Amino acid sequence: MPDKDDDFAALQLGIERVLLGGERKYTRGQAAEKAGVTLDRASTLWRALGFATTDSDEPIFTDGDVHALQVTVGLMDAGIIDPQTATSAARMLGQHLSRLAEWQVHMLRSVIDANPELAADERQLARFIERLLPDLEQMQSFAWRRHLAAFAGRVLAAREDFESRQQVVGFADMVGYTSLTRRASESELGELLERFESVASTVIAENHGQVVKMLGDEVLFIADDPVRGATIALTLLEAAESDDDLPPLRCGMAFGRVLGRYGDVYGSTVNLASRLTSVARPGTVLIDIALADELSEVDEFTVRSRRPVSVRGYSRLKPSVLRWASDEQAGLLDLAQQRAAELLGLEEDPEDRKRKKRR
Repeated sequence: MPDKDDDFAALQLGIERVLLGGERKYTRGQAAEKAGVTLDRASTLWRALGFATTDSDEPIFTDGDVHALQVTVGLMDAGIIDPQTATSAARMLGQHLSRLAEWQVHMLRSVIDANPELAADERQLARFIERLLPDLEQMQSFAWRRHLAAFAGRVLAAREDFESRQQVVGFADMVGYTSLTRRASESELGELLERFESVASTVIAENHGQVVKMLGDEVLFIADDPVRGATIALTLLEAAESDDDLPPLRCGMAFGRVLGRYGDVYGSTVNLASRLTSVARPGTVLIDIALADELSEVDEFTVRSRRPVSVRGYSRLKPSVLRWASDEQAGLLDLAQQRAAELLGLEEDPEDRKRKKRR
């Protein structure tokens, strides 16, 4: 009778050969030697990609690994990248692609669960994965090239230092997420996070912003100018308010010099936006003085200063509330109507109350 563990090991090896494009046959030293790179450099790049260092006598590297090392060495020899940049690039690739790979494996698992005959036949499963890989690679290449074209256009046309420049930085997070985690199931939380990511990424992309990263219940985004940043923040709040599957959001934004490095952002502007988010009320956008100054003369928005607050790193932070100008005018009209009704002794219409609550 066949051993289930042996069957599983054979299946795993079969899938691995398809994904890696060949068998593991080189040790660390052999792979480095064939690629023409020192063992230390090969090990540094391997760790930067997010893989644990293995025993030097264990054959785990394929011809594909050797080729990747050769390409990296060629770029360094040509002076296109230096060793430090190569390590940083490997670290960035490892961090982002590991998340992508995890999502793709979960997607594949759901397909196999729905078609159990695939898992029952090792060769059929291997053929299925082999047919799927070119499509996945094509999708990834398409998205990468489109982002590369968009970003290259902005960078090559910029006259300022693109790594450190004036930008709007914003955080938006879900209110009450911690309490939700206590009473929701894992599948419900997964659906909530998926919905939040979908809404946030759509709103930010449609308004010419950029998602820097998703942090569970929070999204960090940037925009090249204040109007676009303000539009993103207010549209995010509206989208969450109109979506029955999402809790309210709150947002904090700041405007200033931002250091961009390998897809992430750093600096005091980022810290300030984070602090403003932490003190924002549900359904509101708080902005710093610099962004308030930029938006104060824009007809689409209203900016109302608030009392100074103390947060970590800032003893007297002076925030302002950002709103659509149309919402501000509608709010004043509602207030005037309510006061007039009180003076006349009239009862407010229930439908009006519902409309004001939605707004």
